[in-house]
Amino acid sequence: MFEIESKKQDEITIITKSRAITFNVADAVIDAGLEIGKITGPGEFEIGEATIRGIATESGKTIYDVEVGGVHVGIVDGIEEGLDDLGVSDILCTSSVRAIREIEPKLIVSMGNVDGMVSELKLTARMDKKLKVKSLDSLPATKEVVVLN
Repeated sequence: MFEIESKKQDEITIITKSRAITFNVADAVIDAGLEIGKITGPGEFEIGEATIRGIATESGKTIYDVEVGGVHVGIVDGIEEGLDDLGVSDILCTSSVRAIREIEPKLIVSMGNVDGMVSELKLTARMDKKLKVKSLDSLPATKEVVVLN
């Protein structure tokens, strides 16, 4: 089980049993309170229960695939390149309708203009403070948009 929260538009925090890992997509920085400091840019990392792949895009930005307990979380914000390299995401944190259509996640965490997103995708959005994920089987059967505040 893990939780996802977002207190700033460009940041997503994944909270596992042992760590809180914050991804700042705008700055391509991962902050997990490690002794070595923050991690910047692309690469592969294991932090607590999370396996993280930072993927470089053609424009020099970084998108992330985070796997916790068999659930893949894609963190792309508004970036629309490198999506093929991201692979399958069960949960997608984004503000891009194009990314949602290409990746087809079960659950979408909105990182931007939720009104435009839900109207274009013909979905509804629900508000939550945190998103609790128990397992892959606990994700909704139909696509949902969650706004974290």
